[in-house]
Amino acid sequence: MAADRVCTEPLVVGGTRIGAIVAGPGVTPLDRLLPLIAQTAVEWCHGFLELRHAVDELGVLIELSSLLVGVEDVSRVVERALDSVLRVLAAQRRVGRAAAGGHRRRDLRRRGRPASRGIARSERRVADQPREPEPRTRVRPARGSTARSSRSRTSGSTRACATTSRSAPRACGASCAGLVFRGKPIGVMRVYSHAPRVFSELDKRLLRSIAQQAAAAVQQSKLIRDRRRDREMERQLRLAANIQRRMLPRVVPDHPLYDIAVHYEPSFEVGGDFYDLFEVGGRLAIAVGDVVGKGVPAAMLMSLVRTSFRAHAEGGGSPAEVLSRVNRDLVRDSLDSEFATMWFGLLDPADGSLACAGAGHEPPMLVRAAGGCDELAIGGLVVGIDADAAYEVQHATLAPGDALVAYTDGATDVMSFGGQRFGKQRLLAMLTQLSEHSGSSSAYDVLGGILRELRQFGGLTVRQDDSTIVVVRRT
Repeated sequence: MAADRVCTEPLVVGGTRIGAIVAGPGVTPLDRLLPLIAQTAVEWCHGFLELRHAVDELGVLIELSSLLVGVEDVSRVVERALDSVLRVLAAQRRVGRAAAGGHRRRDLRRRGRPASRGIARSERRVADQPREPEPRTRVRPARGSTARSSRSRTSGSTRACATTSRSAPRACGASCAGLVFRGKPIGVMRVYSHAPRVFSELDKRLLRSIAQQAAAAVQQSKLIRDRRRDREMERQLRLAANIQRRMLPRVVPDHPLYDIAVHYEPSFEVGGDFYDLFEVGGRLAIAVGDVVGKGVPAAMLMSLVRTSFRAHAEGGGSPAEVLSRVNRDLVRDSLDSEFATMWFGLLDPADGSLACAGAGHEPPMLVRAAGGCDELAIGGLVVGIDADAAYEVQHATLAPGDALVAYTDGATDVMSFGGQRFGKQRLLAMLTQLSEHSGSSSAYDVLGGILRELRQFGGLTVRQDDSTIVVVRRT
């Protein structure tokens, strides 16, 4: 090429000329131009690598996003994330391992063993030992300062050709990233390389992105599993509620001289209140009970008390004798903290005479047709505490037009928006006022008046206890 010849190479991008490279007399010497060209090539290669990593990262994140829907197995989530890491990094003789679980060992055991790829079986058994010291390259989720450190620095790498612990395979390069969800460490993802290598910032950024997405998928899988467990629990509770309601009287006894109305409302699907109405020996048996506690434990104890009561009541005996037998059964078959309150009465339909006994229960009330309201205050220890407890029988009479109101404390424990309790005195005052018109009121009218007063007092406040009301009126 002639010394005075000028060489020009155009730069064309997308069909548009943006410049040219010129070499020849009067331009920058080649020895000064080559470093600039080399620097440009390096920057272009670096940009290409960043673009390739960004594309790979986007593809992996899109793939892992599918795990956010419908995947319940935590091990499957971790294995998919680990496969994605190894496929994207694609290092020769690279092995990897990912673990997902709580930072406490019992959480890790509950969520399954760590997933691994490319690790020998002997190394995997060593790596799975829970009590061995951790390698230096692992970000270990823990409480206190270590947990704060794992949130602030969730990745690291090393070039050591041998790890410092038996809990990881021997490798010449490693990188790790913490699985953190909403600031809470739930596991760690580690990648090892047999060949000497320092993981670049792009590699570590990709590993962090995959770890973050995997942490979200792990948490989502836990939510899916919990949701399925909750649905199964709800189904079991509905079945238990149906069984419990079948233990209550399906229909109330029909008698020409009496009308009966009942209200039963558990605070949960199942409850600890119960009532019973049946005929025994020509008399009407009326029982109301309240087991300590709420929910499933109270419902199971309620079934025990109700079964024992029905068996002894149908066997005959005074109300005091029946309560004594139920008390001994409950003491024998329950713990010291499990007890129940009860009221049991036997009503003679012919003359309205009532014989009753109580075991720590709210005393029923007699709404008199002649005016006023009487409280059947009966003592007695709750059943289930002392096997030698004694109970007394009290007698009363229902005149024509009188109404007997038996209830559990859930009715009087209704709270207002101001935090006030409805209480027994308000119920007594309301029934006293209702007694002025009780001569023409049915049992449903009396029950409706009580419920209306409770709704007006409590409004939309949530009921904290089971509620049962039984009204028996002599016509």
